[in-house]
Amino acid sequence: MFVRFIPACMSLSQKPTNLNYLSDHIALHNYKRKIRTLCTKRLQIPPSTSGDAGGLRVFVLSDLHTDYAENMEWVKSISTARHKKDVLLVAGDVAETYDNFVLTMRLLKDGFEHVFFIPGNHDLWCRRDGEDYEDSLEKLNRLLDACRELEVETNPMVIDGLGIIPIFSWYHESFDREKDVAGLRIPSLEMACKDFHACKWPVELSNRDTSLALYFDAINKKNMNVIKEIQRATSQIITFSHFVPRQELCPEKRMLFYPNLPKIIGSDCLEVRIRSIHRSQGSAFACHVFGHTHFCWDAVLDGIRYVQAPLAYPRERKRRMNGGENWLPFCIFSDGKFADKLSPCYWSDYYSANPRTPHNTELAPWVARFYKQT
Repeated sequence: MFVRFIPACMSLSQKPTNLNYLSDHIALHNYKRKIRTLCTKRLQIPPSTSGDAGGLRVFVLSDLHTDYAENMEWVKSISTARHKKDVLLVAGDVAETYDNFVLTMRLLKDGFEHVFFIPGNHDLWCRRDGEDYEDSLEKLNRLLDACRELEVETNPMVIDGLGIIPIFSWYHESFDREKDVAGLRIPSLEMACKDFHACKWPVELSNRDTSLALYFDAINKKNMNVIKEIQRATSQIITFSHFVPRQELCPEKRMLFYPNLPKIIGSDCLEVRIRSIHRSQGSAFACHVFGHTHFCWDAVLDGIRYVQAPLAYPRERKRRMNGGENWLPFCIFSDGKFADKLSPCYWSDYYSANPRTPHNTELAPWVARFYKQT
């Protein structure tokens, strides 16, 4: 059975409510331009497209980066026959350019029955010649318009008894609460992260505070009534975002070539939003898919399974033992149940056997070689 929530209307001029972390200083009604996402009010239940519920398969994938020719060729190589009745969740960072984004999503939609998308940071870059956007919010609207034209889903739905809920998000620096690595000449966030230059925002929004994280989280509010209906309809739910909901889903700073990475990866709003959907204690049927860091990950934290299955950059796949070309997209759900653990996942496998010790800031040997201690 395929349950579709028919779009009606929405306005981001409403201030977010009910989640106490949304502070009053994010006054969305002051923003003249709105994100053209659609609210969902009415239910329609067309015939099932995949037979009985046991036949549904859901695949996940993030960080396609198809501006790289090798990655675009990989997308083109996905079988258009094997996945005709399957669902694909794309957890952001499809492409930097609009044309590559549209081509990629069209290829994926040709291969899968249903494709869901949530934007990542690279999708909202505005630095390419020939692409004239007022800012990254305008580009986001263009991408969402393209998704509607391609029949790519960006709203919550129920397909054959499985709830699928995309979650909009952005990162904030205060997400990082672990001890910094001292005594190193670490490049600033502005130098290391191209978002500070490639994204363009209205003056009210900034990467240097929580305003962007709060703004993107507020986009999700339009779907809260539908999410409640999904919660009543099924106990099996997959949520997905681009950004990271918990710092434990990233290696400790001493393990990272860029130790300040945790400051530009995640959002506290996102984890609160996830827990409001899956319940605070989680369950055996709760799963969240994310992307952004390019680390394969599969771990259960406080009752929720967190999975990352990135294609990543070509150079990363060449040097990583858990690169994604050969096993992606990853099948997270089939035969009415969630799939077995993704393996190998170097870092989540490591932390399943070793405790996290963020107070230890002694650099791992492979990181120490790249820094001159001061």
